[in-house]
Amino acid sequence: MLSQQSKKDIKRKLNFIYKSTKSKKELKIYADEIFQVINKYNKLGKKGKKLKVSEKTSALICYGDSLLNSDKEKTIKIFRKFYKKNLDKFFEIIHFLPFYPSSSDSGFAVKDHYQVDKRLGDWSEINKQSKNTNIMADVVINHSSSKGLWFKNFLANKSPGKDYFLTVGKKFNISKVIRPRENKLLKRISIFKENNLLWRTFSDDQIDLNFKNPKVLLRFIKIIINLANNGVTIFRLDAIAYLWKKSGSNCVNLKETHEIIRLFRIVCNSLKSKPIIITETNLPEKENLSYFGRNNDEAHWIYNFSLPPLLVHSLLFEDSTYLNKWSKKLPYTKIGNNYLNFIASHDGIGMRPVEGYLKKEKLSLLFKRLKKNGGQLSYRKVHGSLKKVYEANITLFNAFQKTDYDKKGKFFFERYISAHAIMIAFEGVPAIYFNSLFGTSNDEYKYIISGNKRDLNRYKWNEKRLNNLLKNKRSKQSRFCKEILNLISIKTQNKAFHPNAKRENLNMGRKIFCFKRTSLDKKQTIYNITNLSSKYQKFKLNYKFSKYKNLLDKTSLSHKSELKPFETLWLSN
Repeated sequence: MLSQQSKKDIKRKLNFIYKSTKSKKELKIYADEIFQVINKYNKLGKKGKKLKVSEKTSALICYGDSLLNSDKEKTIKIFRKFYKKNLDKFFEIIHFLPFYPSSSDSGFAVKDHYQVDKRLGDWSEINKQSKNTNIMADVVINHSSSKGLWFKNFLANKSPGKDYFLTVGKKFNISKVIRPRENKLLKRISIFKENNLLWRTFSDDQIDLNFKNPKVLLRFIKIIINLANNGVTIFRLDAIAYLWKKSGSNCVNLKETHEIIRLFRIVCNSLKSKPIIITETNLPEKENLSYFGRNNDEAHWIYNFSLPPLLVHSLLFEDSTYLNKWSKKLPYTKIGNNYLNFIASHDGIGMRPVEGYLKKEKLSLLFKRLKKNGGQLSYRKVHGSLKKVYEANITLFNAFQKTDYDKKGKFFFERYISAHAIMIAFEGVPAIYFNSLFGTSNDEYKYIISGNKRDLNRYKWNEKRLNNLLKNKRSKQSRFCKEILNLISIKTQNKAFHPNAKRENLNMGRKIFCFKRTSLDKKQTIYNITNLSSKYQKFKLNYKFSKYKNLLDKTSLSHKSELKPFETLWLSN
């Protein structure tokens, strides 16, 4: 049964969020319904696999249809077979990107949060995988599809859907609204004999939900519990920063949004499966960090959004200055909280997180190089017709292919592997994008057909073709996969790579990036030392390092005084 303290906390959060619009009597009804769904789950629902974070914890990011075959087999089943054969020993977590029926944006315009897309499979497939692996799933919480049942019912003034979507009047002041896209924010519609303006943060097909209606909040608590009952142990709150809107404000990171996350945290803590929350907030770093909460009472994990652009920049321009500056300032995590580290995902390389680190001229050079490597740029509106780059759309393979210093791409493979070595060794939980495992290049064909820049990095593999490529030890896919999985394997055997093991930055000049990790019991120390340049780099280390061994090739350091181009060492005592 739900504890009295949890009941009090839930009531307090509801009161904070809705006291200005709802009576105490109404709020009591909503609170009682929350208590009821939690108690019902705890009595009858599945307990699920509980995640215990350690140096063995790594995540794989993929779509439910990342793999296809010609037999028209359900794609999650295809993936499960491939995963069991090739990846099961390396990853404790699978992040299945939205697997619900959807009308656009590769799953992020959800039509029905209670169903699995029939092409992918059904809940039994998710449940089967969850018996051996922790499943992370998206709670696409800010918006819903214009083609789903909720929106149809909204237009007809019926439930479920009545008052679920956000409309504002002419007097609503949007002058300070921070935009993540360049589409038109508001659309005029006439319903219920009124002229209303419909709010669309991300696209014409993704209509923002109205969290000023407590029924929407309650609906998502039920969705979270339904996911938990189907084996999901990690909830990714997609685009959560934009949840609450207030006239005259920037409509991002508002206090009500933070209170809603705190309420979700209380709900998750009250469930017997003890699922965890991760917030997806592609924002300047200070704002992103705020999602841990004032007392670590919001997200368990946050995405480490500054790492991808800074790491890519440092390797392309052979300069650790900005990566070092950021790493030194980045707060240490506490037990129970973690950074989710990544360099590639289904989206592009976000540029908002490097505001304050990379200046205009540095960004301009970065964009120029990425475009030469086959990338595209996506923009967001700033004021009126002004635009800023929101993200660079490119695969990691293309991003690292050539540089201004290595115009023929002689060291593309070394750059690629060192980027992963740094990310995997860094404080936090590493997450590898499925396509990055195989050095997948830009999907130009899909981009030309769809016109969606993000499709450059959303390639779908034929299962048979990929398996054949992995059997060929000389294939690009086999080489990339072998090296990255080896890094993951070494990580799992060393306690200094625990996600919360202490991290300390060491300055070894602009051409080398170095940090130290110390295990929680202080018995093991590992130094990650990477040559960021295409030339040999000499380095000096104290005599005590003569007994240290490089975990990556099991050699001692006694006679080593220089690093090969883009070489990484993991030196352990």
